[in-house]
Amino acid sequence: MSTSKGHSVGEGGFLKTTTWGALIALFLAAVAWGVSSYTPLAHNNEDGQANVALNRPVEDSSTSPAQAAPKHESFFTDALKHASRLNPFSASKTLANKNAVLSAQVQSSANTPLTAASALKTASHLEDANQSPTFGAQESDEAKAALAARKISPDLKGVKPEASVDVIVQFHQPPSDADLLGEDVSKKVELPLVKAELLRVKGANLSSLASHANVAYVSPNRPLRSTLDHVVTAINADIAYAHGWNGTGVGVAIVDSGIGSEDDLNSDGNAQSSRVVYSQSFVAGDTSAADGYGHGTHVAGIIAGNAHDSTTRYKGVYRGVAPEAQIINLRALDSTGAGTDSTVIAAIQQAIALQNTYNIRVLNLSIGRQVYESYTIDPLCQAVEAAWNAGIVVVVAAGNSGRDTTLGTNGYATIGAPANDPYVITVGASNLHGTGLQTAQTVASYSSKGPTLLDHIAKPDLVAPGNRVVSLLAANTTLPNTYPLYDIYPCDSSDTICGSQYGPAQYMRLSGTSMATPAVSAAAALLLQQNALLTPDQVKARLMKTAWKGYGQYYNAYDTHERTYSLQHDLFAVGAGYLDVAAALSSTDLAPATNGSAKSPVVMRDPVTNAIYIVADPASVWNTSVVWGNSVVWGNSVLSGMRVTGESVVWGNSVVWGDTLNSAFSVVWGNSVVWGNSVIQTLSDGDDGDLNQ
Repeated sequence: MSTSKGHSVGEGGFLKTTTWGALIALFLAAVAWGVSSYTPLAHNNEDGQANVALNRPVEDSSTSPAQAAPKHESFFTDALKHASRLNPFSASKTLANKNAVLSAQVQSSANTPLTAASALKTASHLEDANQSPTFGAQESDEAKAALAARKISPDLKGVKPEASVDVIVQFHQPPSDADLLGEDVSKKVELPLVKAELLRVKGANLSSLASHANVAYVSPNRPLRSTLDHVVTAINADIAYAHGWNGTGVGVAIVDSGIGSEDDLNSDGNAQSSRVVYSQSFVAGDTSAADGYGHGTHVAGIIAGNAHDSTTRYKGVYRGVAPEAQIINLRALDSTGAGTDSTVIAAIQQAIALQNTYNIRVLNLSIGRQVYESYTIDPLCQAVEAAWNAGIVVVVAAGNSGRDTTLGTNGYATIGAPANDPYVITVGASNLHGTGLQTAQTVASYSSKGPTLLDHIAKPDLVAPGNRVVSLLAANTTLPNTYPLYDIYPCDSSDTICGSQYGPAQYMRLSGTSMATPAVSAAAALLLQQNALLTPDQVKARLMKTAWKGYGQYYNAYDTHERTYSLQHDLFAVGAGYLDVAAALSSTDLAPATNGSAKSPVVMRDPVTNAIYIVADPASVWNTSVVWGNSVVWGNSVLSGMRVTGESVVWGNSVVWGDTLNSAFSVVWGNSVVWGNSVIQTLSDGDDGDLNQ
């Protein structure tokens, strides 16, 4: 069994990354759904009924403003001075099911009236299918070109004019020979099921092809690969990508160990400049913003890698969830993956300062440390709250201490800081067991569990795939140099033999909540691409409510050291459920726009029955309506009834903590901080995460 490098919350005042080395082939089955890229694609709820359809973003054909050149600065001021200025308080589907959904949807008439449940539209339905676009004499050639551009898939942008490419052309009405009269195309296959044809066309003729009135959408004949990216398919991000949601225009700030120069982080087929639009180091004595550890680059790939280097010669296509998002690189960790509160606070402050310059809407923190005091006075928590109140969605790793049993808590009450803050989105990790199936997910044994120490906040908020995730490798950095067994090498032409003889490794596998967190950050970027007016609380509430909740209550996990962990999928292990990007994009539910409307609730204990129940902040949306009630957001599987006074009781607490005589009781419910002696290294260096069995 191979081994890997992992890092969790650090000792003392030091921050450590929440990563662990390991394998799953990361992403992209969007290619498998290319044939559906124009059709309304519904998300099934637990009753099997279709919900709201995804609509494709309208592409802006105007010339975009020039991007600011990447900027490199050093950190010269004391970050704690910045901290003093901060606001002090501020339905599941298998792969087969997906095909069934697609088949059902593509047969829907483009003329079908839109209902409240299907108000969103895909690109093919932007125009009335019964009307041909007409242009008066006053209409410019630019307007015609803009209309045609809206019909061309984003992944055809990089096709050279002289290159021949196979494209699937979908039509509003069944095509006839007259539809493409005069076009230099070669018809290969008719696809009447989706009112489409497979054609070969020159890149130079794509715009002309798309300009025809009956043409609804033009997309490449995307290849299917034997090894799909499991993360993307499991969270239904492939559906989002197929409908054009790719993070375009959204800035995601990554506070981590820096980001290397990688092909997958460039734009438009690697022909344009890097999408890392700003870089700055906050590491004392080191002005370089490059990644010396290998962690930040891996995180960036999960968020925004475009799979440029893995589209050929690799068994998997390792595309990020938001592959067109812009990245703001704020280096706060050194080459060992360690940092301090001050470096991280300074980086967060800079993210707020750059918010308008780079449209920073999301802040990813795949880092953490122990809880030392209430979040209300912890400076790191106050920093993330300041970012949240400034309008930035803050996504934080829960930590990797879920295996800690030294104090009898079975890994409960091990959420780190600043993940313990009730405002931010706290992310746990799941194991896909080597599949791309949403239904195959179970919580990872090492994923830290709630409630939080001292404040007893219900955390994590949701979970996402984090076990053995494949993403970008930063060459000549600590992680790949120390653990070369986790490098992912290219293969021969048959994709059967892979190794260094076919070229240097461009990717590596890692495990941990560090890897789950960027998947949620990217999902937030997609929501903000879809609706830029969403507030951080609205994004958080949407992601939590639409999280998949079809999991069972119990599961046994196995690590690489032949140890078994008996797990239960309760509120403190999985939160509101497993990330579902397509469901979030399909939903139209809006929480109040006010700050704090989606604060994670507090959990309290009944001293008579020892039952644990949820108490929501009066200003929050939880418990206020049928739409946002506890059972809707967290699911009946984590709740076991209601108190007489109306609060929801959390299922499973008697199994976890027993009675007041149990030593774990004082750890979880005491008013002082107690950590187990193995909490720092519960996922040790060289650990390969959970097994896939």
